[in-house]
Amino acid sequence: MSLFGFGARQPTSAEKIASVENELKVIAEMHTRMVKICSLKCIDKTYREGELSKGEAVCLDRCSAKFFEAHSKISDQLQQQTAAQGGGGFGGM
Repeated sequence: MSLFGFGARQPTSAEKIASVENELKVIAEMHTRMVKICSLKCIDKTYREGELSKGEAVCLDRCSAKFFEAHSKISDQLQQQTAAQGGGGFGGM
């Protein structure tokens, strides 16, 4: 709180911890979805080789980059909407 009681309320330690835990949960869920979707799209189901082929590696790289970019854009838009509605929200990616 500011000098005369005006301004934004500072989050408590418990609120900060909850915010970080929520952020970690979102990142873990995004990673799980990305691995599942990009693996299904890019990796050959026959597993003919022990290592990824060049095509598979390139596909996985592009898929994960696009997935992360889309997630970032959506997160930014949600934060902007939350801020516009006066919700404040949590820090994001």
